[in-house]
Amino acid sequence: MDPIRNPYTPNAGARPPAIVGRDDQLDSFNLLLARLEKGRTEQSMIITGLRGVGKTVLLGAFREKALESGWVTVELEASKHDDTRFSEELFYKFKAALFELSPRKRWGTRIKRAASILSSFGFTVDPSGNLSMSMNIDALEGRGDTQILALDLTEVLVALGEAAQEADRGLVLLVDEIQFLSSHQLEALISAIHKTVQRSLPITMVGAGLPQIAELAGDAKSYAERLFKFLDIGTLSERDSKLALEQPANEEDAEFTATALQTAISTTEGYPYFLQEIGSSIWKVADGSPITPDDVKTAIEQYQEKLDSSFFRVRLDRATPLQAAYLRAMAGLGPGPQSAADVAAVMDRSSQSLGPIRAQLIEMGLLFTPKFGFAQFTVPHFDQFMLRAHPQLNVPEPRSRKAKTTPSNETE
Repeated sequence: MDPIRNPYTPNAGARPPAIVGRDDQLDSFNLLLARLEKGRTEQSMIITGLRGVGKTVLLGAFREKALESGWVTVELEASKHDDTRFSEELFYKFKAALFELSPRKRWGTRIKRAASILSSFGFTVDPSGNLSMSMNIDALEGRGDTQILALDLTEVLVALGEAAQEADRGLVLLVDEIQFLSSHQLEALISAIHKTVQRSLPITMVGAGLPQIAELAGDAKSYAERLFKFLDIGTLSERDSKLALEQPANEEDAEFTATALQTAISTTEGYPYFLQEIGSSIWKVADGSPITPDDVKTAIEQYQEKLDSSFFRVRLDRATPLQAAYLRAMAGLGPGPQSAADVAAVMDRSSQSLGPIRAQLIEMGLLFTPKFGFAQFTVPHFDQFMLRAHPQLNVPEPRSRKAKTTPSNETE
């Protein structure tokens, strides 16, 4: 069929033609904004889930809803970087938010104060003053300039919340990949949002991240479980999976046979990204409508090759031989949570010696810990990929510490 009319969107964070199965999360966000607009408090939100379940897509949908309601949005994608870069990004994003709240010529007292505090914060990022001078307003000494992130970010967010209140608007901070924030960056954000809740200000945060973020947030601040709603998303129901495939095709005057549709859904197990990927592959191989079981079977090979060469491979390529062996050992035990002891037994090593490897894989975002002593893949179907990529388990021979002459991640 015509590739230009292909309605499926197998791209990272790309909005699919139909967002299905996420009504509860969208309703929660609508409620959050509506209550804050009324001066009421409401828990902020953190969306959790495996790779490919649509967390980034949801953040995009939240952004659209916020903008429709007249809110200002600040979007961040967390990454593993130093505090200076994180603070710089916050400065520039908050600066843009201030000007979006109101043009400078209409700034009232609170917006001017927020600009002054943001200028002070700029000095902690760039002592030369280049960042703060770009605000073209005097810094408010003693506010937002302690160089203690939790204190300074609280000052800035409270000031921004008061500025939004003065402008009769709201501000929502949308943070993707939130699990990659350092512990004190996460603690600072939580502390700052907590203070804005205490002041009943129209400012909130919605984060999205891998399943371990709930534990990380709890470790950062014990009250995080009361400050946020942790909403876990996963596979789509069979009904919603059908909608995700059928609706885009119907809009292009195409349809699936019942068997073809069922085969496609079974292959993907209802994971949203996989549904877009297989839908795109089917569209490329099908000659016309209706789409048949043979079309789907032909597309499955292309679909799997595409996932193996990109979605899965880019993650495995970051792993050392010993890390890859750990992933392969886990895959041989199955897709669900696996105990550290069982994985170590398969590799004929001790759990203690493999502890650093497991920790590195969690830090890399390839594994998470659903419960104590167990780890699970963050990527759906990664176990199947590992079995295809490494039919045999090959565990590198232990190396003597004395024989090492260069640093290595292969901790014994």
